[in-house]
Amino acid sequence: MKFKTTQDSRTIQASLVQPSDTNYHGTIFGGTMMAYVDEVAAIAAMRHSRRPVVTASIDSIDFLAPVKMGHSICLEAFVSSTGRTSMEVFVKVISENLQTGVRVLTATSFLTFVALDEAGNPTDVPSIVPETDEEKRLMASAEERKKMRKERKANTQAFISQLTIEKTI
Repeated sequence: MKFKTTQDSRTIQASLVQPSDTNYHGTIFGGTMMAYVDEVAAIAAMRHSRRPVVTASIDSIDFLAPVKMGHSICLEAFVSSTGRTSMEVFVKVISENLQTGVRVLTATSFLTFVALDEAGNPTDVPSIVPETDEEKRLMASAEERKKMRKERKANTQAFISQLTIEKTI
């Protein structure tokens, strides 16, 4: 399987925060931000694998600062680590006050995607070669995140095994 660099998957998406994107505080809805994060991460995963992908997990989305209406948000995503069929994607969100030019790190997120073949089954993806110091740090810490993902999944499985689903709603 061939190798790819993070640059091959790097995706940048910018949006202007409109009134319909904001809550009663005048800042972007968390759910709107999450949708942007999932979309840009999926594009990065598809660029890396050149396959359709599905979101397997969103490990976290850490909201670090509010984004006000009228500001822009710029999302940067790239594949930070790979498994056999899965890709971890890192997303960094930066907001900008377009009147002052002040830019703020607004959110970070890690998501996992699985590449699919023509029949909808998981398929192999290329390995990743980090180039920058940031990319190397992210790859070096990826195994710990993978371990936490597996632990969280086991805990979720144990929890949902105790839930009941009513026949009628």
